[in-house]
Amino acid sequence: MNDAVPEPEPEQAPPQDDGPAAPAPLDVPRTPTGHPGIDARVARLADADHLATDGHAEVYEDVHRGLRDALTALDARPGPPGPSPAHEHRS
Repeated sequence: MNDAVPEPEPEQAPPQDDGPAAPAPLDVPRTPTGHPGIDARVARLADADHLATDGHAEVYEDVHRGLRDALTALDARPGPPGPSPAHEHRS
């Protein structure tokens, strides 16, 4: 009879992938504002979920540019007339 105890086989570690991780959605909630143009710009942020990190800047810059343009357009719209100057001069 052989009383030898078999040696355990060395465990093999799973192969490591040193490459970048695949893009994963951030799942950041986006609450609608009720302004279709703004909501479309904010919805565009979801495009970054499908890009590698180095592609995020282009999406963020595009969204920022669109939001800035929307704010600039608000400044260009004529607003309500301001108060008329008082013409009363008492001596």
